[in-house]
Amino acid sequence: QVQLVESGGGLVQPGGSLRLSCVASGSIFSINTMGWYRQAPGKQREVVATITSGGSTTYADSVKGRFTISRDNAKNTMYLQMNSLKPEDTAVYYCYQRIKTRWGGPFYPYWGQGTQVTVSS
Repeated sequence: QVQLVESGGGLVQPGGSLRLSCVASGSIFSINTMGWYRQAPGKQREVVATITSGGSTTYADSVKGRFTISRDNAKNTMYLQMNSLKPEDTAVYYCYQRIKTRWGGPFYPYWGQGTQVTVSS
């Protein structure tokens, strides 16, 4: 059994910063790609940022230069540093990790429960 638990969401004023964390626990053999997605009310879930096991990153155009994704492989943890937040960043943020639970097994996608980020004055 694998669980992903997110934390760090909340209410922040425009221009402020938040740092999201996502910790994976359970029967974990290895993790490759990790990512953050978000879903605003009435909109489809969209990718925000991804990071490979080797540290290569990608970002949505809307967050480039403001958000930074990182990971600590020893702690099975991923982070999203969000700076210069805008009202349009308001959404539920979900973490995603592709996890192998045994040697020789496949990587399966796992999702966190989501954490609300609200940017408002």
